[in-house]
Amino acid sequence: MTAKLWWQKAVVYQIYPRSFQDSDGDGVGDLRGIIARLDYLADLGIDAVWLSPIFPSPMADFGYDIADYVGIDPLFGSLEDFDDLIGEAHGRGLRVILDFVPNHTSDRHAWFAESRSSRDNPRRDWYIWRDPAPDGGPPNNWLSEFGGSAWEHDPLTGQYFYHAFLASQPDLNWRNPQVQEAMHDVLRFWFRRGVDGFRVDALWHLLKDDRFRDNPPNPDYEETQAPYRRLQPVYTTDLPEIHETIRGIRSIADEFPDRLLIGELYLPIERLMAYYGRDLSGMHLPFNFALLNTAWEAKNLAQLIGEYEAALPTGGWPNWVLGNHDRPRIASRIGRGQARVAAMLLLSLRGTLTVYYGEEIGMLQVAIPQEFVRDPFERNVPGLGLGRDGARTPMQWDAAPGAGFSDATPWLPLGPDAASENVANQKAQGTSMLNLYRRLLRQRRETSALSSGPYELITAIENVLLLVRRSSDEIVLVALNLSELPAALRFADASLEGKVRVSTVGDREGEEVGNCIDLRGDEGLIVQLDPDCVLPPVLSEPLAA
Repeated sequence: MTAKLWWQKAVVYQIYPRSFQDSDGDGVGDLRGIIARLDYLADLGIDAVWLSPIFPSPMADFGYDIADYVGIDPLFGSLEDFDDLIGEAHGRGLRVILDFVPNHTSDRHAWFAESRSSRDNPRRDWYIWRDPAPDGGPPNNWLSEFGGSAWEHDPLTGQYFYHAFLASQPDLNWRNPQVQEAMHDVLRFWFRRGVDGFRVDALWHLLKDDRFRDNPPNPDYEETQAPYRRLQPVYTTDLPEIHETIRGIRSIADEFPDRLLIGELYLPIERLMAYYGRDLSGMHLPFNFALLNTAWEAKNLAQLIGEYEAALPTGGWPNWVLGNHDRPRIASRIGRGQARVAAMLLLSLRGTLTVYYGEEIGMLQVAIPQEFVRDPFERNVPGLGLGRDGARTPMQWDAAPGAGFSDATPWLPLGPDAASENVANQKAQGTSMLNLYRRLLRQRRETSALSSGPYELITAIENVLLLVRRSSDEIVLVALNLSELPAALRFADASLEGKVRVSTVGDREGEEVGNCIDLRGDEGLIVQLDPDCVLPPVLSEPLAA
């Protein structure tokens, strides 16, 4: 095996800064709060932190509407605080990844103020402006992801501007070379401050059809889906020419040693792979969200892992994620018992992995009362259960009234179980979810087969998912029971020998196993096998334990 770059062995921990730790008593998390929790993160065993946006913003979309790309919003602190965060994180061996939001700015950005001031302003073409349709309405049928038309009429100049998300988030015109150069300079600014990489937001939106053709109807649309899905966004997302634009972004990262670009892309696997770029000149890691959408069944997961691995371009490095700030929390999707199994699956997969804050203590999706809803998506498209606030609630640190997150009223309600399911309580419980994550992260770090080795086997046997990873001197078997009922794996002969290294339900570390491996309900096992083991065939069905 060739030596791996830092990010190829990394587990990335996503922090939603508003919700991680408040240091100044305003009910909103901030940079000083993150600094105060770096020892926790280092002890957990992650390798890098990714911060959702912290730049100056009116907060119409909570930081994804940026008014200044090269500053820090006072809500979170200052550039000096950020520099301290970089120094403190690097001093603990932690890398820092920021969000880069290139598709759109806030309508409060100075660039947009100039652009909308007149039709002949030098920055007019920095955004996407069009004349009205003959009837005076929007130029075409393009829709906003957040509901309604993607076109907003500007009375001052009599034209419409395009916004893929909120009307207060006008899209930049990436076909303009001046826009590209300005955004490249943004990347350089932060790389020079020591940032180790960027997660690139809404990457597949970056270019739009230059002929402004109508998007076709979606024949598979259902009324329970977001209205945006009424149309197929063939002229507003994932355009073939986008890859040359991405090559330009990658060229900036390549000016600096050892930096990482992760692209946010909600695309099928076969289309996702194009974002590695020709000769791997695109994103280092096009985000793989497949686990967020796949049915939680052994056969489906085995098929997904195999198909994703087979689709990777030569030299392309895989990545996996179970949750993020836009999707319901994994423990609510599949239950806390299976969330333990999911943690073992994630931390046993090949590639770079991302853990969303709070997953390590099994935080649940919180039902937000209507009067506390903050998410503009939920406000624009109510009643469909698409709101994202429930996955963004404050980190549950201890049993204090503010859960150790803040002495003030938090910006979003706490989870109802914050007094019981929190870091302080789980640290003291040997078999807690938190201590399971710590064991899994340590096992991954210490086991070359898990951190760097290829797969020897990926298979599903009824409700059991079986992975075998091998390096030059290690072989590891991972058996995951995706059912609450017990099961047993039986191998065709008695040549299998190994020891349990981690169980998702505890009490089995060091247990010797042979040709029959018993699994309790909702249990996963990592078993270290004899390095000379030749894996015997597995019987077609697990036995009842």
